[in-house]
Amino acid sequence: MKPQTPPQRAILGLESFISTPLAEKLEQHLNIDSQEIALTLFQDVAASVPAYQAFLTEQGINPRDIQTLEDFQKLPKINKENYISRYPLPQLCNNGKLGSCDMIAASSGSTGKPTFWPRFLTDELEIATRFEQIFHDSFHADNKQTLAVICFTLGTWVGGMFTTNCCRYLACKGYPITVITPGNNKTEILRIVQELGNNFEQVVLLGYPPFLKDVIDSGIANNVQWGQYQIKLVMAGEVFSEEWRNLVGERVNSQNPCYDFASMYGTADAGVLGNETPLSICIRRFLAANPQAAKALFGESRLPTLVQYDPCSRFFEVENGNLLFSGKNGIPLIRYNILDQGGLISYEEMLKFLAKWDFNPLAELQQNRGIHQLPFVYVFGRSNFTVSYFGANIYPENVTVGLEQPIIREWVTGKFVLQVKEDSDKNRFLSVVVELASGVESSEEKSNTITASILSQLLRLNSEFANYVPPEYQTPQVELKPTGDIEYFPVGVKHRYTRK
Repeated sequence: MKPQTPPQRAILGLESFISTPLAEKLEQHLNIDSQEIALTLFQDVAASVPAYQAFLTEQGINPRDIQTLEDFQKLPKINKENYISRYPLPQLCNNGKLGSCDMIAASSGSTGKPTFWPRFLTDELEIATRFEQIFHDSFHADNKQTLAVICFTLGTWVGGMFTTNCCRYLACKGYPITVITPGNNKTEILRIVQELGNNFEQVVLLGYPPFLKDVIDSGIANNVQWGQYQIKLVMAGEVFSEEWRNLVGERVNSQNPCYDFASMYGTADAGVLGNETPLSICIRRFLAANPQAAKALFGESRLPTLVQYDPCSRFFEVENGNLLFSGKNGIPLIRYNILDQGGLISYEEMLKFLAKWDFNPLAELQQNRGIHQLPFVYVFGRSNFTVSYFGANIYPENVTVGLEQPIIREWVTGKFVLQVKEDSDKNRFLSVVVELASGVESSEEKSNTITASILSQLLRLNSEFANYVPPEYQTPQVELKPTGDIEYFPVGVKHRYTRK
């Protein structure tokens, strides 16, 4: 069959996206075997991507031998080091042509060296369905005049332009959405909300969680009345606690956290892999309030990001606790390992598990929107952000909850550095250096209150900590530092919450 030209691909992709109702798109997995999709994707990539052909040849693999899911799962994993970085960029694309893509984005990754990720319009349309889930099911934006304010960084970085394009595709589909792109210019965001917000029935802020909180807090300091704008938030990039969601919700006068927020699980490598839904948020909030249930479900004392995903769009696997995925992109990826720890839970398994804990999220929501029989993926993120203390893994997420309690959250920015140190007698102790909010003075009273809160949450949330660490070593040593402290919280540098 003659390959499609770029105009043909674009027109057919747009026609399909615009004409296919969201519910129909999300129900396709009920009639299509996602394993068959993965095998078909593999054969297509093996036939058309020069870099993957070379990779398979090096591994002594004949694509014709991959006929079953068991065969597929024996394929070697790929990652940035053994695949993306080893081949010229055009060779990673379909037919070895970089020109088959119409846009390139950059990601800095963990090394700080940018990696380039080309894509075509049809790759964005696949991701636009994730945005449609949020705007339709959570925000009811199909019948509400909506201002979408893009607060992700613009330029070559992947988040801003990708998000902008996806929101515009929704407008093309008939959603009454208007997009504006201040990027991460906080002053401009506040000006836009105040000058334009009242022309719309709701305002959606899309950005990274800590930045959006900073925007909201700065708005409050400048007398922005967030409650009048019906604020909704779309986030990506970081795990946050339900206490954080509650806190930010209070500050924007959110009436229903299951429908006013949505976080996306995405990567520069493959766009959005899954997204929070009202159902997943409802479940996560129950688990946050019931740490024993969360530990039974996830096997750990920290609460992961919990999203639903479309198995027809991204094929997930779990190997040794690491998430692997396969999917079409500007650079097609087969069994790609981004080093995220997590797991998969089917829709049926999730409801069955919750029933054992006497919780029914469907009854709790009492709404049809946002309930789809899609599988769940949970994501802890990278494993190297924990510290080990008396054999207990201590997670930054545990400390975060302690800083988000009433009163304390007014004193701090939310940034901290968690370390295990030794005193002069070589006795180990848990150190937490906390950044104070601008204008807040350090005091012994504040330090004692924060210490007690962190300890309380560590004991509540982390059963390893409660059982492994001797009581006399459980109390953390808290040190308070001013905003922007050069040693711990330098301005303009990506923050790390743990140090070894």
